[in-house]
Amino acid sequence: MQRRSFLTLGGIALSGGALYTRAQPPPKHALRLSVAWQMFGEMQASKALSMLARLGYDGYEFIDWRTPEVLETFAGEEKKYSLECANLIANRPAPGNSGWIGLVNPRDREAFLAQVNLAVAAAKRLGCKRLTIGAGQEVGGIPRRDQMSNAVAALRAACPVLEKEGITAVVEMLNTYVDHPGSFLYHVRDGAELVDLVGSPNVKLLFDIYHMQIMEGNLIDNIRSNIDRIDHFHIADVPGRHEPGTGEINYRNVLKAIYDLGDRFQGYVSAEYKSVAPLEQSLRDLRHITTFD
Repeated sequence: MQRRSFLTLGGIALSGGALYTRAQPPPKHALRLSVAWQMFGEMQASKALSMLARLGYDGYEFIDWRTPEVLETFAGEEKKYSLECANLIANRPAPGNSGWIGLVNPRDREAFLAQVNLAVAAAKRLGCKRLTIGAGQEVGGIPRRDQMSNAVAALRAACPVLEKEGITAVVEMLNTYVDHPGSFLYHVRDGAELVDLVGSPNVKLLFDIYHMQIMEGNLIDNIRSNIDRIDHFHIADVPGRHEPGTGEINYRNVLKAIYDLGDRFQGYVSAEYKSVAPLEQSLRDLRHITTFD
């Protein structure tokens, strides 16, 4: 989201008054749900957070924490609505820069670690326990095996601060066919290998169901066999990246498979899609299909 709109959100949100009491507690037999902030567009922060609380959601994610006014707004507002910041993006470049600060090129190592340290500080301010890491683009002229080794080394270098602060880095696998050509990490097996090689409980995977359906499908088996490596899910349907029910994924079955794993998965499932239906109705429907009585 543009800096201008976030500053507007911050100013309006801070002008809110009384402490808000959650209208609808999260259901007992349900997955924990959060929403990527970009889905709210230009909506006021206080209005968006109120909507999430009213619908029984648990958290939000991906705010522009690099803008100090935004960070301070959410640090104050989230407590009013009993919501948690579920996730922040650690290594996306600061405004004005282009491209991700990735894992696979050793020349980016220092800048990557600097971004992680900044993100950890922001996460602590919000009580957030999770940071998304983008692996970045493949680097021409470097064998893929060496790029994997570089990614492992970068994540291991970040582990001391992650482990000290009790924060988990979740590395996202992206599709290369539609949205992210040239991305380094695009198959579940490679994500699993990366996590295993790093060997830290504070480095796991972000399993984006939309991306993995495009790349390889076999969603339920991939989730079940890798659940101990997964700490966060994103959801959107295929094709179009719209809400569940608009495409080919049987989301009720996939989400029930996650729920049935019980205590093996205690993270969040997060909406990150382009809503076709009115947003509140879409989020209400999502709460319904992630609840299992």
